[in-house]
Amino acid sequence: MFARYKKNSPAQPANAASPTAPAAAPAQQAAPAHTVIRPLPKAEPAPVDREKKRKERLGEIKLELHKALLDNLNLAALDKASEQELRAEINAIATESLEAQGIVLSREERTQINQDLYDEVRGLGPLEPLLKDESVSDILVNGPQQIFVERGGKLQLTDITFKDERHLLRIIDKIVSAVGRRVDESNPYVDARLEDGSRFNAMVPPVAVDGSLVSIRKFKKDKLAIDDLVRYGAFTEEMAAYLQAAVATRLNIIVSGGTGSGKTTTLNALSSFIANAERILTIEDTAELQLQQTHVGRMESRPANVEGRGAVTQRDCLRNALRMRPDRIIVGETRGEEVIDMLQAMNTGHDGSMTTIHANSARDAASRLENMVAMAGIEMPIKAVRAQIASAVNIIVQASRLQDGSRRMVSITEITGMEGEVISMQEIFRFQRTGLTPDNKIIGHFTASGVRSHFSERFRLWGYDLPASIFEPFNG
Repeated sequence: MFARYKKNSPAQPANAASPTAPAAAPAQQAAPAHTVIRPLPKAEPAPVDREKKRKERLGEIKLELHKALLDNLNLAALDKASEQELRAEINAIATESLEAQGIVLSREERTQINQDLYDEVRGLGPLEPLLKDESVSDILVNGPQQIFVERGGKLQLTDITFKDERHLLRIIDKIVSAVGRRVDESNPYVDARLEDGSRFNAMVPPVAVDGSLVSIRKFKKDKLAIDDLVRYGAFTEEMAAYLQAAVATRLNIIVSGGTGSGKTTTLNALSSFIANAERILTIEDTAELQLQQTHVGRMESRPANVEGRGAVTQRDCLRNALRMRPDRIIVGETRGEEVIDMLQAMNTGHDGSMTTIHANSARDAASRLENMVAMAGIEMPIKAVRAQIASAVNIIVQASRLQDGSRRMVSITEITGMEGEVISMQEIFRFQRTGLTPDNKIIGHFTASGVRSHFSERFRLWGYDLPASIFEPFNG
């Protein structure tokens, strides 16, 4: 029946046993050769118990069918098979296996199992439906029995599980091997990128105590433009006009914020203001930026190989980028010694460069830059470091994920120079919180601080003469 994709082996698969084939010893079997469907007790179980038992029953059947697939499918030939052909083959093998075992399923159950089997062969098993769900932004796996997702900034526990730790490890290995990386006891953690661009991180035992830990930051196919962020309430039109002027006039910008606060989304949106004629080079640990300009060169760092050699760091990429005649350099995230080269690039003719940094405020972001310079092993007086930062960085945009899950641009701050040994700053816009609704939604509004931009004259000379009204405070 499966002439095209079935293995060319005359021997009958062990799990496709005929009624006359001898059964293996129970102690040596990982699972029974035939799934026995026991009759339900006469007493009607509670709906939750009934659904749980149904899922357990379907899980046992799916496990048996998956073994049948592995025994029958010629996996080497599947790369050339179309989705339609593979689905037809899976349906045929599943039908034959179910008939051999005398198992009767409803049409809905058959459809679900066939989809799950297809996800196991071509996709990422139980994670596949979550990857296709547009409302899910993050997938967090805490061992085989606990999978959380983030929707609308809030974490939710799902009812999706893996069969066991081996099942989860097999999916992890499938992901990392596709990008030429490995994860095992000697190398228990890994960063990778899924085929669609989603960021993937995994940590396996013995470092992960209660089962493998997986984090997937999903890749947005349709990136959010400035208009979308304004419509969603991330910031206002006045703030957008100011940021457009700042990017277009080639000010150096740092987007600061915590994990999941929307830094990369903000950086993507800001990059839309860059002129199409400029040469842009992007440097990232995991390629996430989605720039739409014509002249974009993308670089991605690389970890060391099994022998501990061959690593290419962000700093290596940044040093090389300086020799590639960039108009602007965009670093996905500055977190280490590459900060030295980033600040030098901003100070030596690569105006309009941008990066993100983990910090809770504009002042914290400046302190983080100081600390990273110190960690790079550069021995400089603190005043000289701060002078370098004040000269290189013009604007710090602070993004934040608030307690109700919403993401807002809570502050835009300009760096105006040095006052003694202190970096002087002035806040131009901020988000003013005023309260909380009964359902824990943040109440507040965006307002200007009343301080006119330090770069107003620069904006005017470049053709962006912003009206004075956008810098006037708004009291809601």
